[in-house]
Amino acid sequence: MRYLVFDIETSNVFSDIGRSDPSALDLSVIAVYDSASNTYTSYFQNELNKLWPLIEHTDVLIGWNSDHFDIPLLNKYYPGDLSRIPSLDLMEEVRKAFGRRLKLDSVAQATLNVGKSGHGLQAIQWWQQGEYEKVREYCIQDVKVTKKLFDYALKHGYVKFEELGKKRKIPLDTRAWDTHRSEGITHTLPF
Repeated sequence: MRYLVFDIETSNVFSDIGRSDPSALDLSVIAVYDSASNTYTSYFQNELNKLWPLIEHTDVLIGWNSDHFDIPLLNKYYPGDLSRIPSLDLMEEVRKAFGRRLKLDSVAQATLNVGKSGHGLQAIQWWQQGEYEKVREYCIQDVKVTKKLFDYALKHGYVKFEELGKKRKIPLDTRAWDTHRSEGITHTLPF
């Protein structure tokens, strides 16, 4: 199975656009881990044409809050239809098992003793200050953390969360996670 773990950063926030629709935001950078090449890459908005062939040849897109945020935003730029590509939203998997949405950083800290290198609002500030490489590095770090969580959950069947000073296991049903297969080589575009 070929999968992409990905994360998106934006150059603006919901208050800038006057509504809470992720697809109305503007992408600044997307970072991707490609299981086929075992590499991390990133793309600014003007480089997205280099990303599309990777997406078209993947079996599943993996992210944190990706079904609700990243995929709708990226679909605005994508010339095909990302909803036709299978996805695994790790935050949604945790929400289904635990009953509420948790932040990537809190789950990563409790599970892996590794966290994010900042937060999304900071990345928007960096972008607005012209610190584009800093935003790229931050986004790649988020993808590394998400990939490590995916690997850990797949191996152990759970992730952890700290509450009131105690770590709790959140059991996850990972049986179908590595069985996503696309029906063909591409999904919506002729690559």
